[in-house]
Amino acid sequence: MILAGQPVCVRRRTAPPPSRRRVRLPTVARSAQPNVPGRGITASYGWRFWLLVALIGVGAGLAGAALIGLLRAVQHLAWNYSSGPFLPGVEHASDARRVIVLAIGGAVAGLGALALARFPSGEVSDALWLRGARMPLLPSLARGVHSIVIVALGASLGREGAPQQAGAAWASTLSDRAGLPDWQRRLLVACGAGAGMAAVYNVPLGGALFALEVLLGTLTLPLVLPALATSLIATAVAWIALPHAPTYEIPQYDVHASLVVWALLVGPLAGLAAVAWVRLVTRAHALRPVSRRGRLLAPLLVFTALGALAISYPELLGNGKPVVQLTLVAGIGAGLLAVLLVLKPLVTAACLGTGAPGGLFTPTLAYGVIFGGLLGKAWSELWPGAPLGAYAIIGGAAVLGAAMQGPLAAVVLLLELTHHADGLMVPVLLAVVGATVVARLAGAPSIYSARLTARPEDDPGTEPEHDLLPAAIAP
Repeated sequence: MILAGQPVCVRRRTAPPPSRRRVRLPTVARSAQPNVPGRGITASYGWRFWLLVALIGVGAGLAGAALIGLLRAVQHLAWNYSSGPFLPGVEHASDARRVIVLAIGGAVAGLGALALARFPSGEVSDALWLRGARMPLLPSLARGVHSIVIVALGASLGREGAPQQAGAAWASTLSDRAGLPDWQRRLLVACGAGAGMAAVYNVPLGGALFALEVLLGTLTLPLVLPALATSLIATAVAWIALPHAPTYEIPQYDVHASLVVWALLVGPLAGLAAVAWVRLVTRAHALRPVSRRGRLLAPLLVFTALGALAISYPELLGNGKPVVQLTLVAGIGAGLLAVLLVLKPLVTAACLGTGAPGGLFTPTLAYGVIFGGLLGKAWSELWPGAPLGAYAIIGGAAVLGAAMQGPLAAVVLLLELTHHADGLMVPVLLAVVGATVVARLAGAPSIYSARLTARPEDDPGTEPEHDLLPAAIAP
């Protein structure tokens, strides 16, 4: 080769013979597949851990079935009906009975609060984040029974708190007896709470996601299998006594252009509604009475007033499940929805503020469903064509996801609770994302961290125990 009149020597690089080429094939140990967990975490579980997973699932399922059986027995006795949904039983009760039953509920709430006052809070979030995931078994079971009886008597609180406490306390007890490390106990306690929820609502995947996303704040693969296993076992065990049908019976809803546009607009509004609801819960929790007299009188007065309100609005009683069912099938008019949008959150906060135990899952879902149903009725006047119940589903998922700070759990729970909401996946996701982003920008906590007995900002010496998971999988 000649360049500018000068010879240039070019060295050709040749590949070595095949026999001399060093080839290193990837092995399983060197695999770069991102979703394969290291053996350090999974191997540390051991056979005792998986035995406990099975026992926790069985225990949570049995406890959930027993608690729901107790709920129904007390409802039938107190409201004098033998079968069917809760709301028709209340509607057929006399005005005097509504006031008397709620007054009895207030007395039970106050006396139970006094009897259990010397034990730590029964909230699972308290145990997980502030007390090393330790829950005494018998006091927790007593709190669960106390809670479920109060809800059966008409308190505007959720029924899921009781099975969550039972499953979590059972997991804590088994973990201590097995001598598991702190991070495994924390994981199993969260799984036990999720399994209790899965058992009573027939939501195995939703219960697992609730344990991971809402209670632990992480979805790493080494934690997924224990959470799924406990929830699946608990749900299957509960089928012995509970139906395995969806909680809410709705028709198949399909997507419509108006729903997509509405979801984009309503998502941020649902986030603001969730922020307002969480702040109301925080305020009510802070106002709980601390004196013996206050713990006895506050629930008696508030529950009796709730019974008087129920003379005109029986939909205010209970956890809100009948209201959700009716709204999802467009069975409630706009006027009543507007009244319930104001009164249902207020009476729930009032019950919570008395110190009465109970969950907030279904009351939060009811608030979101009412919110979505009411705005959906107005939107359908501008752009008709979509079924009214679809708006309620979208609003319920959006408010629930933002209030729990668990968007994935909220979406999956709505799918499992209805079995017919998958056609609305696009507008549901749009609304949930918009609502959750707004809630996080506003700095609102979840409805569960809002009920912590002591928060770090209140007591500098109290720090949430987020270091109980190994560094490889800690949130």
